[in-house]
Amino acid sequence: MSDDIKKGLLGIVVDETTISQVMPEINSLTYRGYTVQELCDKCSFEEVAFLVLNGELPNEKQLKKFIKEERSNRKLSKQILKDIQKMPKKAHPMDVIRTSVSLMSLEDKETKDNSSKANMRKAMRIFAKTPTAIAAFFRVRKGKKIISPKKNLSFSENFFHMCFGKVPTKEIVKAFDVSLILYAEHSFNVSTFTARTITSSLSDIHGAITGAIASLKGPLHGGANEEVMHMMNKIKKPENALKWINNTLDKKDVVMGFGHRVYKKGDSRVPTMQKYFKKVAEIKGDKKFNKIYDIVERVMIDRKNIHPNVDYPTGPTYHLMGFDTDFFTPIFVISRITGWSAHIMEQHAANKLIRPLSKYKGQEHRKVMLLNYR
Repeated sequence: MSDDIKKGLLGIVVDETTISQVMPEINSLTYRGYTVQELCDKCSFEEVAFLVLNGELPNEKQLKKFIKEERSNRKLSKQILKDIQKMPKKAHPMDVIRTSVSLMSLEDKETKDNSSKANMRKAMRIFAKTPTAIAAFFRVRKGKKIISPKKNLSFSENFFHMCFGKVPTKEIVKAFDVSLILYAEHSFNVSTFTARTITSSLSDIHGAITGAIASLKGPLHGGANEEVMHMMNKIKKPENALKWINNTLDKKDVVMGFGHRVYKKGDSRVPTMQKYFKKVAEIKGDKKFNKIYDIVERVMIDRKNIHPNVDYPTGPTYHLMGFDTDFFTPIFVISRITGWSAHIMEQHAANKLIRPLSKYKGQEHRKVMLLNYR
């Protein structure tokens, strides 16, 4: 491969952003200049969603208005709910939610309006309705009645209510809130870059988010949290963990939930998410996944010097909360919609068509022979 080709755009800076960055000097992901650790400690997910979308943390009046707007847009139309009920029960929830966002675009009166104000209104509608769609399929797939959203519950409380018909303890809700904060944004990752590329052709926000969801589904991106849980279920019990991870490394197989292209000293989101995973494990009386977690992490660091990424603690946390494994990445979606929307609006504000070059390695110029001579 030629030295001038950067596969996967590795090391290539393609644009500027004001939304987030990893600060190497403090080894931390930051949103609009704030470290995610501090945001998790001091803010609700709604506050962070406002920050990502608007550039500043809200005051009380702004937050109240933002929450009111989000809660007033949660309901899905009867038609979309009917469509979700008709979707194959064996469909992957990521395919269902991708399709649901597409369906939302058919009903949105501002789909074609790419002005900044219209995009913000559409972003809020997608942000508010997507959890309702995910929860609806969560219920439908189990043969249960769809539960309507409640306006008197927070974003996270309402999602639990729509999925399970009840809201868990404050500690569980806080852990879920923290996971959403940590997943909200991460600069020019694969799905965000996909959204910006779609946007660069002056396509609409529903289309860009639909493409981003398709990108996030892959196991090398958002789907990694699902793969972590599949791995832990394969291990089955702590007594098997040491042998399993050593055999896997001996065979040079990939271990999901470890390593990250951006972080060289370990994912800065992990200590916070790990803390809440341990809290949830304690509340739920879990020792199995807790022990498997520690053994696999220790061997990966000792043998490969590869640290976990945020998907590693998030997977078992969602499992202990009661969510099906293939719903982990859709939960990622309801958070990342904020980051995608912010990037889509940023792309529109100073747009240039994203059109990279490729190096041709095929046949040289040749003549077409008539059919009877071939």
